[in-house]
Amino acid sequence: MNPLNPKKLLLTKWTAVKPIAKQKHFLVSRVIQPEQPTDPIQDVEIEAVFSKAVQVIAWRELQNDSVWRRGWV
Repeated sequence: MNPLNPKKLLLTKWTAVKPIAKQKHFLVSRVIQPEQPTDPIQDVEIEAVFSKAVQVIAWRELQNDSVWRRGWV
């Protein structure tokens, strides 16, 4: 997988390899900015496409190929 840039994750589409609470397709709805502008970005907010449920995860979790796939598969 190509390296991810946390600043460019907004509105990207992701598919969970194993469905999470019967949800499979997600969209990065928000990149959570740190309190200090010089600190690196740590978290993103993902939204389930079907139920609109929102959860916060570390953006680096999206790099794990055994959990997430880029795009809607």
